[in-house]
Amino acid sequence: MSIEGSTFLITGGTGSFGQHVVRRLLQFDVKEVRVFSRDEKKQGDLRSQLKDPRLKLYLGDVKDRPSITDAMRGVDYVFHAAALKQVPSCDFFPMEAVKTNIQGASNVMRSAKAHGVKKVIVLSTDKAVYPINAMGMSKALMEKVMIAQSRNSENTVFAGTRYGNVIASRGSVIPLFIKQVRDGVPLTLTDPAMTRFLMSLDEAVDLVLYAFTHASQGDIYVQKAPAATVQTIASAVSKIFDVPHQQEVIGTRLGEKRHETLINREEFSKSIEWDKYYEIPSESDDIDFDKYVSEGESFLDSQEYSSYNTKRLTVEETIDVLMGNSDIQEILYSNQLRKIHSGAKVF
Repeated sequence: MSIEGSTFLITGGTGSFGQHVVRRLLQFDVKEVRVFSRDEKKQGDLRSQLKDPRLKLYLGDVKDRPSITDAMRGVDYVFHAAALKQVPSCDFFPMEAVKTNIQGASNVMRSAKAHGVKKVIVLSTDKAVYPINAMGMSKALMEKVMIAQSRNSENTVFAGTRYGNVIASRGSVIPLFIKQVRDGVPLTLTDPAMTRFLMSLDEAVDLVLYAFTHASQGDIYVQKAPAATVQTIASAVSKIFDVPHQQEVIGTRLGEKRHETLINREEFSKSIEWDKYYEIPSESDDIDFDKYVSEGESFLDSQEYSSYNTKRLTVEETIDVLMGNSDIQEILYSNQLRKIHSGAKVF
């Protein structure tokens, strides 16, 4: 697999991950990077920010197969990031999650196969493991669609990645804590003992590029990542912004897990461990119904891989992780400028 001279299609390319991977790919000698999304405002912003003739913008929706077809012609590789990601939205409108996260993903994969794309990497989430909400359920089925496609594809490789909480991304608790610090209100904690993986958008891009380089049919890759409790994260944000430590416990919200799980017990028993990643090999190379009906397989008892049993960060270690994130640094820098111009001592 070669990045140089290739054409990439990024569905959901104006989202947090999409914009980061677009910028990373344009650092290479690519032929073209196509952004496919339904947000014309963000597309216009991206065009004006990057001003790169290799960037091509396609307005469309993964639910609309013809619009994908127009963008797919001549593409070598696809990173499928388009999705409905907000848990409450998917729970209130589950059929929209089905149409976007399952049927939309199927449209992308079928179109890629029909147009001879070399490899498709679909992005999944920890919420697909032991799913308890519509968003996770739809993503779990997306993974099954990907694996089914991989069984019946000779020329196009289908693989996936899973990741948990991405620092400063849309929906992350960290931007909420920062806003609450700025507003001078207590930091609201759902459950102080709740744990979350911490990884940056750059690491999310690294994971996808690793899968792009190494994945075989049906594989799913997971990054090894540290975790911290919600209370630790809140304390770290308070120390970074040098404000009084005020926290308010509000209780766990509907559809929320206490811990994130990236690999379940059954998957972990067959996972392959690499230096920075786990590889979950495809369930099978073909459709073998005997394994589902009559034969069975030996089961190796193992633990899952979750934010509860991974490396747990202290407050100081969490501060180091957050301070190493470019988005957090940008927020801090812009805040310092505001304080200088206003003469204020606090936000």
